[in-house]
Amino acid sequence: MTDPLHAPVMLREVLADLDAQPDGIYADATYGRGGYTRALLDAVKCTVYAIDRDQEAVDSAKALLAAYRGRLTVLHGRFGDMLTLLRDCGIQHVNGIMLDLGVSSPQLDQADRGFSFRSDGPLDMRMGLSGVTAADVVNTADEADLIDIIRNLGEERYARRIAKAIVAARSDAPITRTGTLAEIVRAAVPRAKDGLDPATRTFMALRLHVNDELGELDRALEAAEQLLTTGGRLVVVSFHSLEDRRVKRFLQQRSDDSAGTSRHVPLPETRPAPSFRLLRRRSLTPTAEETDRNPRARSARLRAAERTGNPAWPPKTERIAA
Repeated sequence: MTDPLHAPVMLREVLADLDAQPDGIYADATYGRGGYTRALLDAVKCTVYAIDRDQEAVDSAKALLAAYRGRLTVLHGRFGDMLTLLRDCGIQHVNGIMLDLGVSSPQLDQADRGFSFRSDGPLDMRMGLSGVTAADVVNTADEADLIDIIRNLGEERYARRIAKAIVAARSDAPITRTGTLAEIVRAAVPRAKDGLDPATRTFMALRLHVNDELGELDRALEAAEQLLTTGGRLVVVSFHSLEDRRVKRFLQQRSDDSAGTSRHVPLPETRPAPSFRLLRRRSLTPTAEETDRNPRARSARLRAAERTGNPAWPPKTERIAA
């Protein structure tokens, strides 16, 4: 963890919000390369169940499993399925859950995984190495669907122009490389004044779509509500505004904090008792020192809440607004 680009973002703040206790049971549901897990195991004598859908991440955990024998279990699966994964291990409740959303640094750094527009590689983007690839989407989705994906998941104002350019390019030859797609997008839209690469939002949109990341997040939040014991903490680090808004809305709805609730969406006459207490109303952001050291931390937002003793809300009581 000496390389700042691979260091866990806002690690000190995450550990403070988790408030881990000796002999507690914790879930790092987005293991990655184990930065948060290792820090948590070092901080207090606890047990950690780590989850990752990327088999490469699971395979990389051998050293940690040996170093923390008996205190660490690493599970291969989606974080949205953590309720089933943990209960299959006999775990009914945990004292804390950590979610670090988005793509991991190793995935981003490996050109052959196809996540990055900065280095050429196969247009893949699958976190779990199974299912539909980004190339499949780019080459088979109709123009209207491409517009929806890029506009809604990438929040890209030039979605229509980009989709049209993709359809035109693929009529000549399939788009199979990240470099090719990046150049198509860059040629279709003007460069932003803030220096953001024009391909950024399109690549993000495709990654979210291919991996159903917002659906996974919805399922993970409901699972966390059922798994956390009274006083247990949920800590979420997000890097995308769509993810952060989803976490914010979920925790606000399930806490007694109605701040930010739209006046156009009236509260139901009867609502379940609050299942969470917000640790703070606003999100935390990285310090200037951290963002100078690790530019990837710049967009990070941390939200945390504590589980109350009230029952979990019925699942899917409302659709979490995107």
